[in-house]
Amino acid sequence: MKKYLIIPIIFVMVFTNCSDSSEKLFDKAKKYYDNNNYKKAFKLYKKSANQGNAIAQYNLGLMYHKGKGVSQNYKKAFKWYKKSANQGDATAQYNLGLMYHKGKGVLKSPKKAVKWLKKSANQGKAIAQLNLGEMYHYGLGVSQNKSKAKYWINKAYKNPQASSKIKKRAKNLWEKYELWNH
Repeated sequence: MKKYLIIPIIFVMVFTNCSDSSEKLFDKAKKYYDNNNYKKAFKLYKKSANQGNAIAQYNLGLMYHKGKGVSQNYKKAFKWYKKSANQGDATAQYNLGLMYHKGKGVLKSPKKAVKWLKKSANQGKAIAQLNLGEMYHYGLGVSQNKSKAKYWINKAYKNPQASSKIKKRAKNLWEKYELWNH
């Protein structure tokens, strides 16, 4: 009977240490990043990301995107954003949407841009809601739909997490597009 108890305990210990290890790596990486030591941060984020940490994956994408601690590389940024986005990270989903919209690191695809912006917007990301509203207004990647443009731009404006800059832009678009008419 004792043999059977040892196996589950070892199993729990091994998998608990793996997730702790990823979190510890991430925390160390963040400290290095915050102190502008991007090369060390990059190495630790990569180890954490390879263990499946979605935020570390996003941060690697950001570092490649901006060229911090590593040469700027949009294809690699896209790769890491996508790993994070597939785990549900709303900011990574938003960034994928932008990359598809602009054709950075990937072939330009307004339809795929809308797909990722929707995922992010549905999680409450105000900037994604605003950009999705504009996609509907102009008919980029979707059929032009002023009602949906109104919905998403209004949602961004009313989003309690929206910055004052996003709220101002949403208000300006509301007036510019005369969305109260739709």
